[in-house]
Amino acid sequence: MSPERRAEDLRSAAATEADVVVIGGGVVGAGCALDSASRGLRVVLVEQRDLASGTSSRSSKLFHGGLRYLEQREFRLVAEALRERGLMVHRLCPHLAAPVSFVYPLRRRGWERLYVGAGVALYDLFARRGPAALPRHRHLGARSLRRLVPALRADAAIGGVRYWDALVDDARHTVALSRTAAAHGASILTSMQVVRLLRAGDRVVGVVVRDSETGEEVELRARQVVNATATWTDEIQSMAGRGTLRVRASKGIHLVVPRDRIPADSGMILRTPSSVLFVIPWRQHWIVGTTDTDWHLDLAHPAATAADIDYLLGQLNSVLRSPLGHEDIEGVYAGLRPLLEGESEETSALSREHAVHQTVPGLVTVAGGKYTTYRVMARDAVDVVARNLGGSVAPSCTEDVPLVGAEGFTGVWNRRARLAAEAGLPVSVVEHLLRRHGTDTLAVLGLVAERAELGRPIGSGGPYLRAEVVHACRAEGARHLDDVLARRTRLSIETFHRGVACAREVAELMSVELGWDAAAIDAEVEAYEERVRAERHSQTQPDDVRADAARGVARERRHPRPLRGD
Repeated sequence: MSPERRAEDLRSAAATEADVVVIGGGVVGAGCALDSASRGLRVVLVEQRDLASGTSSRSSKLFHGGLRYLEQREFRLVAEALRERGLMVHRLCPHLAAPVSFVYPLRRRGWERLYVGAGVALYDLFARRGPAALPRHRHLGARSLRRLVPALRADAAIGGVRYWDALVDDARHTVALSRTAAAHGASILTSMQVVRLLRAGDRVVGVVVRDSETGEEVELRARQVVNATATWTDEIQSMAGRGTLRVRASKGIHLVVPRDRIPADSGMILRTPSSVLFVIPWRQHWIVGTTDTDWHLDLAHPAATAADIDYLLGQLNSVLRSPLGHEDIEGVYAGLRPLLEGESEETSALSREHAVHQTVPGLVTVAGGKYTTYRVMARDAVDVVARNLGGSVAPSCTEDVPLVGAEGFTGVWNRRARLAAEAGLPVSVVEHLLRRHGTDTLAVLGLVAERAELGRPIGSGGPYLRAEVVHACRAEGARHLDDVLARRTRLSIETFHRGVACAREVAELMSVELGWDAAAIDAEVEAYEERVRAERHSQTQPDDVRADAARGVARERRHPRPLRGD
């Protein structure tokens, strides 16, 4: 997904009718692009900002079934999600998905252990119907729990239940999914906003896209259009003059804190008054989340408030021996869950099931669901497209299509010590690369072999290499500074400076690849610094309205037009 490939894809897409145009560069849109392309269809994906620039980079970073959905008796959803989890860990992206354990602390003797134990046993049972399963759950007494999670207060639990799920870097996974679609022939066009639908009578026959950087408009004709825009679903449907699905945006925020602030060898899942709280191991950090509240403001930049942050800290500190303070927080991020509108007034009670509808002839909408089940959502949406196209469209095969970086991963992982020695890098650095790039690590190390300075870390000894910035521009579709700092790497949430301290270094590396002059470098750095200032200010505000106003002052390097809901 180089700049040259994007330019060629845009020329081709403007000149030739596609079988499918997919609107949305999140995980479901990327999944639809791969599903379509791997069936032999000509597909174009358009995204108004960057890949995974919305919810698909701001999730809890788990492939999981969702224990709390068992309580809501959504057994089919849990079973489906656990099957998908198994596919990701063992077949489709083993370099990006890794098993991770969680402890559910028990506060009461007797019934609580029976209740939680039965739920986790059912969770394991569902998981065993899919690909090779993760370790089974285990009951812990008070002493075993203290050894595993010494951070817990002595009076916080009388024991626990340990179970397993899977961790994933959501943004990197979505980028890998998009690259896999591109490898199967899909055109992936970021910075392209749909401004209207092309019609022939009542039928949708394509889209008009506006380049979010140049303002140029282009017509892209297609036999079918898929609306996979998550919380923007209603906005695209409104262009068709009809909405068959309604999506409600629920804000979830997460905190990122250094690993040493919470002494533990396992993640935790804690019961809260309204839902559950995850404490998730994330590299040298913990991710703490999440909240679940309605959001009616800027869909592109949901903002965490001071009240949101205080709520998470309060819930976590209620069980910790050494409470955390605001000074311990490295990063904060907020994302929006696209929930199908239902009867309940509480967003935590709305379904995570998905739906696929034909909004009008030529326009298929897929909405709802959760990150883990993206592949099933994409399959179901493209099944409808295939029926509409007629002829002999092949069935979905994505269950057997490993993502870029997955094929041969185990063999390359087993050679990591030799690769490190050949590159003159610590083994831990090569392991870091393998867990982010899989077999594409060989391409990253090739850059280091060509230019030794690319083997140096970004900033002051962080985990990311300068070569990864070059690779992001050449192969991963990165076009702006925040694409790299927020999504190709996670420096925006993993450092106390939130990426600002290394922004110029990264921009200068990108400038060589993307042809930026000194003024463009300055503009990229200034825009990123402005974004971080606005986010920090928004996180001191007491409510959503004021937080949204504070976040909204930051300018973007991309300039999509406001839509209803922006």
